[in-house]
Amino acid sequence: MSDETMQEELKKEQEWEDSVTQTEHEYGGSEIQVLEGLEAVRKRPGMYIGSTSSSGLHHLVYEIVDNAIDEALAGYCKHITVDILPGDVIKVTDDGRGVPVDIQPQTGRPALEVVYTVLHAGGKFGGGGYKVSGGLHGVGGSVVNALSEWMEVRVHKNGSIYEVKFSRGNMTQEMTVVGKTDRTGTEVVFKPDPEMFTDTTVYDYDILHTRMREEAFLNAGLHITITDQRGEEPVSDAMCYEGGIREFVTYLNTNKTPLHEQVIYMAGQKDDAMAEVAFQYNDSYNETILSFANNVHTPEGGMHEDGFKRALTNVLNAYGKKMKLLKDDDKVSGEDCREGLCCIISVKLTEAQFEGQTKAKLGNSEIRTLVNAVVTDKLTEFLEENPAIGKAILDKALTASRAREAARKARESVRRKTGLEGGQMPEKLQDCNERDPSLCEIYIVEGDSAGGSAIQGRDSRFQAILSMWGKMLNVEKARADKIYGNDKLYPMIVALGAGIGDEFDIEKLRYHKIIIMADADVDGAHIRTLLLTFFFRYMRPLIEKGYVYSAVPPLYKLTRGKTVRVAYSDPERDAISAEMRGDNPSVKIDISRFKGLGEMDPHELWETTMDPERRTLRRITLDDAVKADQIFTVLMGEEVEPRKEWIEKNAQYAVNIDI
Repeated sequence: MSDETMQEELKKEQEWEDSVTQTEHEYGGSEIQVLEGLEAVRKRPGMYIGSTSSSGLHHLVYEIVDNAIDEALAGYCKHITVDILPGDVIKVTDDGRGVPVDIQPQTGRPALEVVYTVLHAGGKFGGGGYKVSGGLHGVGGSVVNALSEWMEVRVHKNGSIYEVKFSRGNMTQEMTVVGKTDRTGTEVVFKPDPEMFTDTTVYDYDILHTRMREEAFLNAGLHITITDQRGEEPVSDAMCYEGGIREFVTYLNTNKTPLHEQVIYMAGQKDDAMAEVAFQYNDSYNETILSFANNVHTPEGGMHEDGFKRALTNVLNAYGKKMKLLKDDDKVSGEDCREGLCCIISVKLTEAQFEGQTKAKLGNSEIRTLVNAVVTDKLTEFLEENPAIGKAILDKALTASRAREAARKARESVRRKTGLEGGQMPEKLQDCNERDPSLCEIYIVEGDSAGGSAIQGRDSRFQAILSMWGKMLNVEKARADKIYGNDKLYPMIVALGAGIGDEFDIEKLRYHKIIIMADADVDGAHIRTLLLTFFFRYMRPLIEKGYVYSAVPPLYKLTRGKTVRVAYSDPERDAISAEMRGDNPSVKIDISRFKGLGEMDPHELWETTMDPERRTLRRITLDDAVKADQIFTVLMGEEVEPRKEWIEKNAQYAVNIDI
């Protein structure tokens, strides 16, 4: 989650509007800028690393590590170390062949200098340097250099150590031999440029550790060590998984009950393309499919996921009919087949075609054919050899199918009972006048009292209010048929208008800001968690698109005479209190804690929590789907022991606990 004030949003929108305002002078050749060298990267860094926020900062490390992993994919690298040094300096070392140091013919300069100073220079554009590769299409090293305050690269090769130094993309020391060596490999040390990363230049060890663990899973037998040397005592994790993606699946299912003990694994190859799939079913109602192409996570899937899903559905239906578990005219849908599935798909190919700069989706149609063929052949063979596992998987799919039919009937029944068949909105919804979803926002408010204040205090032009009451269903422990019959969740599904699960269509969404407004206490936190669990499991694109927010109501009201101020935290309360006292510390300031949103008058709620000019919102983001899945499973799932362990571990960080 990341704090994002609406004032900042409005400011950015205004800056954008100002930037596209028509200029008064003529548009001629003199207006065309030619950006030399790496200047283009510094001018538009978001084009190369997505953003200059925390995610972009961490992306710099991934790019350098990806280069080392490319060496591992080529069969030359066995160990990679990542060190976070004091001052948030990053050092990445590998034992690969080392970046070439001979003269690059096109430029007449050492290849080591060219790789880090010229865009689209690398061993990934043909010529046999690498068969497959991840990273930014070969521009990773130079992009990281451009966005670093300084960078030093040392290459161990040919018995010598070659060194080159840079500052903000410019070379400050040409390639120089600085010593002798008896090994090979590359060492890259860099410090992110605070001029580029204005939000933060501080690295989060957990984020980097998670990514490095993922890379170790995807590259069986590769040793990756990450160490944080910024504290008094170093923190270090060494990872190597001989079982590769099999162990990845086991790790993801740690807090779940597997339906079968054995992780099903399949692999195959055609020409230069290779695919491997590992999966295991658990007793949950949710599917987890993580796909990768050349070690790059593809969160929006693509052809490799399509090939797997088609094959899985076809194989299970064919197996069910062959074993007389399905009647001739019966079949289980793809959604039924994937309930409780935890799956990793990893493909490696020579010319990966990604959709978009961020590589969210794989577009190679030939990989769909390969994955489909591998899964069809190998899974059919596996099920015939393991009939008990096959029956358990098909039984789960059949149970899911019956639940899906029950959900359809429940949906129709609820519509009839509530009169919502003809598109009528729930009675608890006070809609806004605007009909353009991009301009509309809906507040989901707990309690009729707070809902009443919100309705009176809102700007009805673009703000809708949906009042809820009491605790809602924990969807982590329920199927869709229970959701449609739930008097808390179904009105929200209707109000948002986009459906749930496989039926979800974000194009039908009626509001592009969905704001959870709950009290700043334990009950409010529980309500937020229940809602976020629902959004994550059944409407995940809402979070992925950045449409879900949490309102931040004030905690305190401070009064001195007719002057009234509010504070959103204890430090802010103390600062405002001192400011209101001025030079007279004996002045009495009346400080009261807001017990709930329902206590606020409509104008107070508007001024503190709903006015776009003054409110503070937290945008709910999904930086790590694996971690999110695990935490929802721990906090909201059936297993008590993992939740107990999590509470014992994190109790020390709890604040504002109601007593």
